[in-house]
Amino acid sequence: MKIESDSVEGEVPPSRWRVRGRRQVDLCIVSFCILGAVLAGLTVLALANITITELGDPLHLIEVAASSGVLGSILLTFSAGANAVLLLIIFGTPLAYVLARAPPSRFKGVVESIVDLPLILPHTVAGLLVYLLFMRRGWLGAPLAEIGLAFEDAYPGTVVAMLFVASPFFVNTMREGFEKVPLHLENVARTLGAGTFTTFRTVTLPLSLRHLFNGAILAWGRAIGEFAAVVMIAYYPFIISTLIYYSFTTSGIRTSRSIAFVVIVVSLGVFYLLRRLTGYLGRYDDRV
Repeated sequence: MKIESDSVEGEVPPSRWRVRGRRQVDLCIVSFCILGAVLAGLTVLALANITITELGDPLHLIEVAASSGVLGSILLTFSAGANAVLLLIIFGTPLAYVLARAPPSRFKGVVESIVDLPLILPHTVAGLLVYLLFMRRGWLGAPLAEIGLAFEDAYPGTVVAMLFVASPFFVNTMREGFEKVPLHLENVARTLGAGTFTTFRTVTLPLSLRHLFNGAILAWGRAIGEFAAVVMIAYYPFIISTLIYYSFTTSGIRTSRSIAFVVIVVSLGVFYLLRRLTGYLGRYDDRV
């Protein structure tokens, strides 16, 4: 017995998204949006609070924003974070590739745990580790001090502290990127005569370019936002987080709030541009 269809042959069945010409509400998506809005709303509320307060006294805000101390501290913070990320690219990229291609083993698990350690350590503990290693009498600080490279209350100390706390963000992001590159593409390159480094340079790395960029952004953001680890070894020169803390303890909430607002505006603009670039970087190369 042939069962007749409810719809006439050739007639397009109504989409589940449209009922009587109107878009159907997906309760699951609506629920997700509400839950997500709670988290995003906290940030928006905090930003609205400080924005309304600071715009209420624009002359003081302009005075703080134009001061050489604030501008110099922002440039110092951003440059130190960039140098830390550059070192991570040089030393962290090979480590990430080895972890991505190494077979599962206890030794690999130990190395991955070491890489992740700065994520779970209290920031003061991370700063103490960096200080003990790079202080003038430290295992690395002592020999480097003999050649004129000082870390205590110096720019290199700021860089190594940022490097330490930001390393898991870059290494783990790059490892995930390398793991997504199919092994057969590397094998094809090797059958065509390419060596291991040539294969890595011409095949694996270009296909992981977006992950490299994302990892660099995450690591840079983590680095420039660090306070405790940096202040343990290099209270001077002031990075922006140290300057805000110093202003809060000496001048009160008004000045420190204005400095924080300037940093928020600058950081929001910089990270918006970087995220926009991420949408174009590797758009075609990272699709296999």
